[in-house]
Amino acid sequence: MSRSPLVSLAAQPRADRLAHQAAALLETTKPRITRLVTITAAVGFAMAALGRSWALPELLIAVVGCIVGTAMSAAGANALNQLMERHRDARMPRTVGRPLPQDRVEPIAVLITGSSLCVLGVLALWLTCGPVPAAISAICVLTYLAIYTPMKVVSIWSTLVGAIPGALPPLIGWTAASQATGWAAGWAAALEPGGISLFLLMTVWQLPHFLAIAWLYREDYAAGGYRMLPVIDPWGVATAPAIVLTALALLPLTLLPAYAMPDLLGFAYLSVAWATGLAYLALAVRLAITRTRRDARTVFIASILHLPLLLIVMVAEAVVRVLILN
Repeated sequence: MSRSPLVSLAAQPRADRLAHQAAALLETTKPRITRLVTITAAVGFAMAALGRSWALPELLIAVVGCIVGTAMSAAGANALNQLMERHRDARMPRTVGRPLPQDRVEPIAVLITGSSLCVLGVLALWLTCGPVPAAISAICVLTYLAIYTPMKVVSIWSTLVGAIPGALPPLIGWTAASQATGWAAGWAAALEPGGISLFLLMTVWQLPHFLAIAWLYREDYAAGGYRMLPVIDPWGVATAPAIVLTALALLPLTLLPAYAMPDLLGFAYLSVAWATGLAYLALAVRLAITRTRRDARTVFIASILHLPLLLIVMVAEAVVRVLILN
């Protein structure tokens, strides 16, 4: 009879067991998603910070606090999400290899680690950046775990709800760099046009991205008991138009930051936003016509190239403009 991974680990030297446990715990935090969340928060910070004067110690504390706090809270939320979904993950070929379905880590260890990371991340943001960035981070965690995760098994609208915690990190960074003190000033900063434009861009970007993923893995999601649009629409009759419409809605929202932050963004960003947005829309239209897995995968890959390119050009042009003006 084969032994479970946890039993096998128990027979290993202590140092090896600890290393395997640490690696498994790290895997539950979904490092790639955590990295993307942290990057979008950093972009929000950069775009807000470039328009302000800073003392170097103050800037360093805010930057480090924003990045570390966001990364910790995102990692914790991802770990708790995997804990909540471990039984469904075990039924899906796409996720059966995760640490919890494979018994490579104890659920209690994930619970303690995830909860601690969430609390410490929010606390780090509060102490270094103020109460509003911390509150936005807490809203991300609670929306992701208490609303989106359980909603995935009951409603196709979970995709839209799940876009909210994915879109809030730029506002964590934006408010962290706002230099606002107190609740009222912090929430006023969160409603500034630049921050809102980043939030809207991130919200809509996620919709065709996740619809394409759900289309590619609709059999897996069905096996896991998730109620996604492609699960109840396996032929793509509704999913394909939804991807086209959200890709179409994304185009003006990729342009919006340039109009919300005209002192920082202009021709370079608008050119890239137009070119990538139109190309992405064309790929979505092709998918709607063919409804093939190959074209769904192309839309998915294009989405993960589209956003980083936009963010890189956005920050690069803003930095160049600030350096030239100064």
